[in-house]
Amino acid sequence: MGKKKEEQQRQEKIQQEISRINLPRGRQTFGLIEQRLGASRMRVKCLDGKTRICRIPGRLTRKLWVRESDIVIVEPWEYSGDEKGDVMYKYSPTQVGFLRRKGYLKEMDQFEEF
Repeated sequence: MGKKKEEQQRQEKIQQEISRINLPRGRQTFGLIEQRLGASRMRVKCLDGKTRICRIPGRLTRKLWVRESDIVIVEPWEYSGDEKGDVMYKYSPTQVGFLRRKGYLKEMDQFEEF
């Protein structure tokens, strides 16, 4: 009986996580982390076809832990936005699966297979 309850709670948690998924707004775009450069900077291949040097803003440095091949939301800078940007959000593996099923990442799959 205990295993069924644990499984049900796990399924509810996954469903809750998917229902609150963040999507890019305005100038924001999806990105794939290619390389960590140190000092909270990284090289990110964005969905719009550009590769940007992105940083994690100071308010998120302790909250946002990223690795190579993570899917993130990137907000380009107003000046030199084709070269630089900020990482605003990191997706969990279940959220990435949801985004792929719904077709948000189809264009990214054309750039590079994960």
